Amino acid sequence: MMPKKLMQILGLSSLMACAAVVVGLLGIILFDMTGKGVQVLSWEFLASFPHKGMTQGGIFPAIFGTVAITLLSTLLAAPLGIACAVWLAEYAPNHAFTRLVQASIRNLAGVPSIVYGLFGLAIFVEGLHMGMSVLASGCTLALLTLPSVITTTEEALRRVPVLYREGALALGATKWETMRSVVLPAAVPGILTGVILALSRAAGETAPILFTGVVFYSRFLPYSVFDEFMALPYHLYILSTQHHEPDIARPLAYGTALVLLVLVLALNLVAFIVRAKQR
Repeated sequence: MMPKKLMQILGLSSLMACAAVVVGLLGIILFDMTGKGVQVLSWEFLASFPHKGMTQGGIFPAIFGTVAITLLSTLLAAPLGIACAVWLAEYAPNHAFTRLVQASIRNLAGVPSIVYGLFGLAIFVEGLHMGMSVLASGCTLALLTLPSVITTTEEALRRVPVLYREGALALGATKWETMRSVVLPAAVPGILTGVILALSRAAGETAPILFTGVVFYSRFLPYSVFDEFMALPYHLYILSTQHHEPDIARPLAYGTALVLLVLVLALNLVAFIVRAKQR
């Protein structure tokens, strides 16, 4: 029989090897994307409108549209998700219906994004007559990110020590006062991390907005939530697969991908910084 210490060394070595493979592959992708994308980065590329069949100009409308729909989806999903998580973690009785709700939320987190896109088309675009718009896309992305917001918030609330609740209740606070003044502030790092990570996921989604409001090209920025918009993920998809001049569009696609990647990484970095400071 193999000694326990040798088994521990082999197990740890296997884990380190797997981590090294993942980090190495990610590094190769980042190196290739950065090397090809940085060649087209400039102030004009970031701050101007595209023109001449997307072969010149910049991606500012796509950046603006991506930021707009991700912020809108977060404003819609965060309050509803946090409220649902508070009910599940603090108020819901432990019976079959509560367990069914929790199982449904976890199953919804694994539903492909294209399904959310079709749902958004049927409900928001056609059913509620929002049309192809920023609002319809924001509502669809809010539904997409809602399960992850609920799950991370619920876990953050459950990690707050029970002694916090018992101490507040012993001092005469009501259950709601305990939740509002003691439990929620202690769970803020986990809640904010979950919300920001959900926001970063929404920024990179293509399928949900494909059916609900995104367009390949627009001469104007959206003036209201009922206008169509451009977005980085769909812009990248078109440049990579549908453009009539792929040799000219490919460098622009790498530049767009690099900007989108930096945006998502920046959102994740904000989540880590907020979590560290709040902790």
